[in-house]
Amino acid sequence: MTAPSTAPAPNSRGGRWIEHWDPEDEAFWNATGEKVARRNLVFSVLSEHIGFSIWTMWSVLVLFMGPEYGLTPADKFLLTSMVTLVGAVVRVPYTFAVAVFGGRNWTIISAGLLLLPTAAAFAVMKPGTSFDTFLLVGLLAGIGGGNFASSMTNINAFFPLRKKGWALGLNAGGGNIGVPVIQLVALAIIGASGGPRVLLGIYVPLILIAAVLAALFMDNLSSVKNDTGAAKDAAKDAHTWIMSFLYIGTFGSFIGYAFAFGQVLQVQFGRTPLQAAYLTFIGPLLGSLIRPVGGWLADRYGGAKITLWNYVAMAAATAGLVVASMQKSLPLFVSVFVVLFVLTGLGNGSTYKMIPGIFQAKALAKGLTGEEAASYGRRLSGASMGLIGAVGALGGVGINLAFRQSYLSYGSGTGAFVAFLAFYGLCFVVTWAVYLRRPAAVTQTTAAAEAKPQLSYAEV
Repeated sequence: MTAPSTAPAPNSRGGRWIEHWDPEDEAFWNATGEKVARRNLVFSVLSEHIGFSIWTMWSVLVLFMGPEYGLTPADKFLLTSMVTLVGAVVRVPYTFAVAVFGGRNWTIISAGLLLLPTAAAFAVMKPGTSFDTFLLVGLLAGIGGGNFASSMTNINAFFPLRKKGWALGLNAGGGNIGVPVIQLVALAIIGASGGPRVLLGIYVPLILIAAVLAALFMDNLSSVKNDTGAAKDAAKDAHTWIMSFLYIGTFGSFIGYAFAFGQVLQVQFGRTPLQAAYLTFIGPLLGSLIRPVGGWLADRYGGAKITLWNYVAMAAATAGLVVASMQKSLPLFVSVFVVLFVLTGLGNGSTYKMIPGIFQAKALAKGLTGEEAASYGRRLSGASMGLIGAVGALGGVGINLAFRQSYLSYGSGTGAFVAFLAFYGLCFVVTWAVYLRRPAAVTQTTAAAEAKPQLSYAEV
C-alpha cells in the first residue's frame, strides 16, 4: 500500500495556494511542513519589518522638524499619538484580510500600500506645511501598524502549538526591529547633514523589494478562513480582553516609548536632533531582539510566569525613571529606559505565547482532546489575536498623550512615569489573579479527559 503523501497539495485556484496543512501531524511537519513554514516566516518578517518602519517613521521625522516648522512639543506628541491610533485600529481589518485574500496575497498588497504614506510624507515634508496637513499625512503612516496583525495571523496558522512561542516571537521581533532600523538610518542621514526626504527615498525601493519577494516565495493556506462565529466567540470571551489589557502593558509600552523617546530627550534634556538620534535606537533595538527570547522562555517555563515577573521588573525600571526624571540625570535616564525597552520586548514575547495556550486550556477544560482540542484552540486564538494586537497598540496612544499632558502640566515627564508605574502594578495583579492563582475550576481534571491532567492557565 502506498503511504499517504505529506507534501502540501496544490490548490485548483492556481498560484501559491496550499490545500492540505496539518502542522500538528509530526510526520507532515518533519517531512515538508517545517521547511515551508520557515520560508513563509522569513518573508513575512521582512514585510512586517518595513511596515513597522513606515508606521514609526514619524518618531524620527519629528526630530528633523526644528523651529522653522512652527510645531510645539505638544503638537508633535499629538501627531505621534494619532499615528499610533490608526496603526492600532487597522489591525482589526488586517487580521481578517489574510483569510479573504490569502497570506501571501495580502502580504503583497499590504506591502504595496506602504508606498502611500511614504510618498505623501515625501511631498509635504518641508517648512511652511500646516500642522493639519502633517496630521493627515501622519495618519496614512498608521497603515504600517496593520502589517503586524496580518503577519501574526498568517504565521500562527503555519506553526504547531509547540512551536508558536518561538515562531510568533521571531516574527514579531523581526517586525519590531523595523523601529530601531529606521531610527539608525535617520541617525546616519542627520549625521551626514541630509534631510528627511533622503530617509523617505531610501524606503521606496525597500517596499517594492518586500512585495516582490512575498510574491515569489510565500504561500496561501486554503485552511485559513474567516470564521465570524470564532470572532464573535473571541470577542465574548473574557480572556481576549484580559490579554488585551496585559498587551497594552507590554507592546503598548514598546511602541509608545519608541515614538516618544526621542522627543523626551529633546524636550526634557535639551538634546539636539543628532544627539537624540544617537540614543533613540538603542532601546527599541534591544527590545526587538529580545522578543523571541520572551517567547522561548514562555515555551519553556510558562507565559504567565514570565509575564508576571516581567511586570515586576518593568515597575522597578519605571520607578528608576521617576528618580532619573526628578534628578534630571541623563545617564541614569537613558540607562534605565533601555532596560525598560528590553523588558517590554520580553513581555511582548511571553504575553503573545499565552494566547494559544489559554484557548488550548479552555478546550481541555471542555473535555476536548487531540485534534479536536487543537482545532478549537487555533480557531479562537487566531480570532483573538487581531483584537488583542489592536487594543494592545492603543497603549502607545495613551503613552504619548500622557507625555503630552505631563509636559503641559508639569514641564517634565515625571507625572507620566508615575502613571505608568501604577499601571504596571495593576498588570501584575491581573496576571497573578487570573492566570497564576490556579482556581479549582481550571486545574481540576474532568472525567471526559480520560483521567489525564489537563493544561491549567498557569502553564500557558
